[in-house]
Amino acid sequence: MSEQRPTLAVIAAEAGVSQATVSKVINGRSDVAPSTRERIEGLLQAHHYLPPGRQGRARRSGLVDLIIGGLDSAWAVEILRGVEAECAQRSVGTVVSLVPPGEATPSSWTALPVLHHSDGVILVTESVTHDQRAQVERAGVALVVIDPIDLPGNGVPSVGATNWAGGLAATEHLLELGHRRIATIGGRKEMLCSQARIDGYRAALERAGIEVDRDLIRFGDFQHEGGFRCAQELLALPDPPTAVFAGSDQQAMGVYEAARQAGLSIPQDLSVVGFDDLPMCDWLSPPLTTVRQPLEEMGRVAARTLFQLLDGQPLVSPRMELSTELKVRVSTAPPRSQEYPRDRALA
Repeated sequence: MSEQRPTLAVIAAEAGVSQATVSKVINGRSDVAPSTRERIEGLLQAHHYLPPGRQGRARRSGLVDLIIGGLDSAWAVEILRGVEAECAQRSVGTVVSLVPPGEATPSSWTALPVLHHSDGVILVTESVTHDQRAQVERAGVALVVIDPIDLPGNGVPSVGATNWAGGLAATEHLLELGHRRIATIGGRKEMLCSQARIDGYRAALERAGIEVDRDLIRFGDFQHEGGFRCAQELLALPDPPTAVFAGSDQQAMGVYEAARQAGLSIPQDLSVVGFDDLPMCDWLSPPLTTVRQPLEEMGRVAARTLFQLLDGQPLVSPRMELSTELKVRVSTAPPRSQEYPRDRALA
């Protein structure tokens, strides 16, 4: 078995100092005597306390890289807001780099932390390959992933939301209103969050004894255009849905436009539920019923997790999921042809 890394208490005892002093050296604090710092850094290196490539880099740069697919949506801005707020509390700078979706190759983002001399990376909505993980480790850079396409594995910490529970709550809400022809529009099939939301949708239907109709399940891209295109297809069915659960608020906006062009009113002719609870939801006409995921808090938790890694603190779990919550507004109502009384919808 490989030798385990010693705790801060062991290193502090050997150096004849407090654990707080050892932590100060690891964090790059300047309020440590040079001779004491040199002694502690020597012990850290001797015990291989620092990750590969980080030895000799006990002092921090005070920078964190946030690597994200784009800032053209309120979703991304809320994530950024949370990361930046948490970093600012610790007087740590945030370097934002944009990587187009699908281009998360080693040359596209793994070299950025080295260029910036940053201490860690927060990667948003991308997958992490074995080669990318190895390259980041060699650079001695801590890594946390927000809402990854798939589980990153190899102990890479990730932060997400309770997507399955959110999909379940959205669909159960529509069922309680009396809807039976409920469609859903997910994101890309390979995305973990999209799969979980649709699984929650399926579970709600199965609990209500309703057979899942594959014709009512569509996959978009979480963007307006995908929601619009999929909604057009759904509304053109011989037996169209009376309600749509969209996998994102942006897709729900696409559903709104498809309904408008089809001459349908929301919620009188079509009920719509989104996912995210972006600030714009209150300003849509009508205001959008949606599943809230705490995007800003997800950014904050990711940053806190990164600092825990840098401080050598153990994580409770490599996967953290924050709770979702259904926010009922005006875009959902019982269907026009109400065959089931509301209080007996799930009887």
